[in-house]
Amino acid sequence: MNQANAKPATVIDAHELSKVYNGHQIPVRAVDNVHLHIEEGEFTAIVGPSGSGKSTLLHLIGGLDAPTAGSVILAGTDLTQLSENELIDFRLHNIGFVFQAYNLVPVLTARENVGFVMQLQGVPREEREARVRTLLEEVGLADKAESKPGKLSGGQQQRVAVARALASKPRIVLADEPTANLDSVSAANLLDIMARLNRDENITFLFSTHDQRVIEKARRVITLVDGRVVSDEIRQ
Repeated sequence: MNQANAKPATVIDAHELSKVYNGHQIPVRAVDNVHLHIEEGEFTAIVGPSGSGKSTLLHLIGGLDAPTAGSVILAGTDLTQLSENELIDFRLHNIGFVFQAYNLVPVLTARENVGFVMQLQGVPREEREARVRTLLEEVGLADKAESKPGKLSGGQQQRVAVARALASKPRIVLADEPTANLDSVSAANLLDIMARLNRDENITFLFSTHDQRVIEKARRVITLVDGRVVSDEIRQ
């Protein structure tokens, strides 16, 4: 097959995916029978009102939570069939996470935060440090390499988090409300960086968001209401 005509690889295939929380009263179907197919290189936003199941769906796809029913096949591996240790190892090598709260290690510098995942992967020090330098340059923070999170602005911390998410060379980056705590300028800068990485390096991004700024950048918008997909819009 001609390389130019080759069909993009499937990165995520969720089938009949459900998550039910059993509280003291009636069960809550946070995710309700969702079917989702994401191909390599997509830049997709999952949107919907508060409580629609956006973050829960993202956590199921990333193996951070276990479904009540259904399956998540990520990069050809069914996450629901993995043991806890296998799942930890799979996430380490295949998924990059960006969270609303940054989740940086406060006692580590930006350089050390970005390199931490590669250290867990056993990447040699010289290769690790070279990739950290490249990533910090890509997110515009080469001059902040030795700064700890407490010395960085919210936008700078989130850019470090994006660099960390990319450090492991993941198949997909899952971003849960990544702009929620950022001002307009910082959010715009962060989205421009992620859009460029998606375009230039074909990195797959999947967001959960209610931020119109993210939605406007997305090339595909999936809308959830009460845990169900009610629309799936592909943009040119």
